[in-house]
Amino acid sequence: MIALKKILLVEDNPNDIELTLEALVEQNLANRVLVFNDGVEVIEYLRYEGLHADREKENPAVILLDIKMPRMDGIEVLQEIKSNPELKTIPVVMLTSSREEPDLKKCYELGVNAYVVKPVNFKDFFEAVKSLGIFWAVLNELPNNGEKKYD
Repeated sequence: MIALKKILLVEDNPNDIELTLEALVEQNLANRVLVFNDGVEVIEYLRYEGLHADREKENPAVILLDIKMPRMDGIEVLQEIKSNPELKTIPVVMLTSSREEPDLKKCYELGVNAYVVKPVNFKDFFEAVKSLGIFWAVLNELPNNGEKKYD
């Protein structure tokens, strides 16, 4: 049986978390979604630190990452991920309300895989997340990096 990789959602807005999770469920993705409320939490997870020291050795299918967050913002998280040889192949999609050109430019300079501005309209937001989920969790191929591919 093929082991499905997790989707990491890094978002501090409860409404956006709920909408994103609902959209992924409606898409019938079987991937488990882990939610982190700030950048520090997700970096600890990715580095197997603190509460995550004993977790299974695997990288996620994709990280859906907001920019504006407490403690460590999304751009800082992206920089940490893309500068780490063990993490840099993880697809990172900025899912943000920021239309700021400096944010967009910085994210692409750091190696983001996609930059999606959250639509204001509920239905458009829902459809955007469903499309992201199916592409990054199902269709996109990632290198193995020595991880188990089958249970």
